[in-house]
Amino acid sequence: MGKITTSTVFLVSGGARGITAQCVIEIARHFGCKFILLGRTALKDEPAWAQGVSAEADLKKQAIADMQARGEKPTPALIGKAVSGVVAQREIRQTLAAVAAAGGQAVYLSADITDAAALSAALSSVAHLGAITGLLHGAGNLADKLIENKTEADFENVYAAKVEGLENLLAAVPAAQLDYLVLFSSVAGFYGNVGQADYAIANEILNKTAHRFRTLYPNCHVVAVNWGPWDGGMVTPQLREYFDKLNIRIIPVEVGTQMLVEELRMTGDAPVQVVIGSAIRPQPAPTGGGELQTYHLRRRLNLADSPFLADHVVNAQAVMPMVSAMSWMASACEQIHRGYRCFSFDNYRVLKGIVFDDSLADSYLLELKEISKGDGQIVIDAMVRSQSAEGKPRFHYSARLTLRSEIPEAPVYTLPFSLPARQEIPGEQLYRDGTLFHGFSFQGIDAVLGISEQGLTMRCVLPHIDSDYQGQFPIQAFNYFMADIGLQSIGVWARRFYDAGSLPLRAGQGKFYRNVSFGQTFYVTMQVSAHTETNVIAHVTLYDEHQRVYMTIHDLEVTMSKRLNELFRKNRLPETAR
Repeated sequence: MGKITTSTVFLVSGGARGITAQCVIEIARHFGCKFILLGRTALKDEPAWAQGVSAEADLKKQAIADMQARGEKPTPALIGKAVSGVVAQREIRQTLAAVAAAGGQAVYLSADITDAAALSAALSSVAHLGAITGLLHGAGNLADKLIENKTEADFENVYAAKVEGLENLLAAVPAAQLDYLVLFSSVAGFYGNVGQADYAIANEILNKTAHRFRTLYPNCHVVAVNWGPWDGGMVTPQLREYFDKLNIRIIPVEVGTQMLVEELRMTGDAPVQVVIGSAIRPQPAPTGGGELQTYHLRRRLNLADSPFLADHVVNAQAVMPMVSAMSWMASACEQIHRGYRCFSFDNYRVLKGIVFDDSLADSYLLELKEISKGDGQIVIDAMVRSQSAEGKPRFHYSARLTLRSEIPEAPVYTLPFSLPARQEIPGEQLYRDGTLFHGFSFQGIDAVLGISEQGLTMRCVLPHIDSDYQGQFPIQAFNYFMADIGLQSIGVWARRFYDAGSLPLRAGQGKFYRNVSFGQTFYVTMQVSAHTETNVIAHVTLYDEHQRVYMTIHDLEVTMSKRLNELFRKNRLPETAR
């Protein structure tokens, strides 16, 4: 087992940014060695529009101006990609400079470690640095969701970076050549963690690989470090508060990097697997009583960061979908109360919807006030509010949410009325003729199977919406695209019988049993309970081909107006807003 010297060359995956980069800088400070840093970001000359611009908001403005000058359409996705690319490249350059300042030497290679051929080709260009004798595998991806909400793509994305990435790294460097093999694993692999089944599996494979490699190559210093949460960008103030309540210590960057150096200095029979951090356990189910808490979570909303909002535009302005606001509140509750799921809501009201125009606030405050907890159930009053430019309070959404440690089995739905003779209306017609204003990500109605004054039934299929497109509103507590398609049923009915557009105002009660997957066929039945010239109140049920329920919404009230018909036709953002 060789010692680390100035001639030692470490190949580092994910080493140019984030926590792994901080570790590389500290290793350089102590050993003055060489590094080949791998990352997927292509390192290019900074575009002229970004030069001298530092603030992210200003970068976005410059990116939009540049695209427009070149005759391109500046969509939110393209803007986000351009800005994130500049930020990533700057971070890489900062890492390279910091390594040099610390006494080391580093080069950066743009290579996807899940592509064996591309990795091998990239490494051939740095053979002049000398033989690679150290390997540090720090790359990884997250797709945190409850297991019933995960997709195959989620699993592959997480698994490939950790496991296939390591396989390709070991194939590119002869194992017998290595003096050091350092694997960045996680306490999620050692203890497990809610919402991280795929991440736990991938990291535990790294742990087992470390033990196997040490057996096969006893002269190599092998260590799998099972890190707990670091005090880095991924730990928000809200997450830090959550960890504090669970008595989970966050690893300061200067402490974690020094501990890694100490692991590399160890000689003799050093442990192969090291756990640095405590288990991330769900909060135990409250057994009654206990102190009731109130949480305040603040966030900024940005149209460019959530491309799906461009599919929910009325009168040329992006409007927060009612269901997305509910998802925001429900998901925040689940993240605070780990091990619980949001099962139902009562008295959900749209007080003043969020419109992405000049009225958009600098930040929005979500208040979650516990009303009761015990016997596996937590009841919370949720409110989203902000302040106007003049400092006046504005209230946007409110609801009472009920979380449960166990969700009841989904009931079987009984159709409340008989439909008239089959008279299918193609869904594409409803989105094309202005009946509905919804864009791509919300266009899930395949066909209206039957409609009468009593209500209607629709066959639906969700288009696939990737996580980047979901942006600041990732699907967590429930699939809000599924829920919105349910709400669209009243819009179809209102246009048919009143020739009017409609927008939701409130919902008396709703229950979430399970989610519809993207690409999966499901059905929606809407039963009208009351209606006037200006309002409709209805019950909406989403269910599968066996009539097992996904979700129910009772006493859903919408406002109707023929004036909305014209506003619905203006369902595209102006170029300057994209």
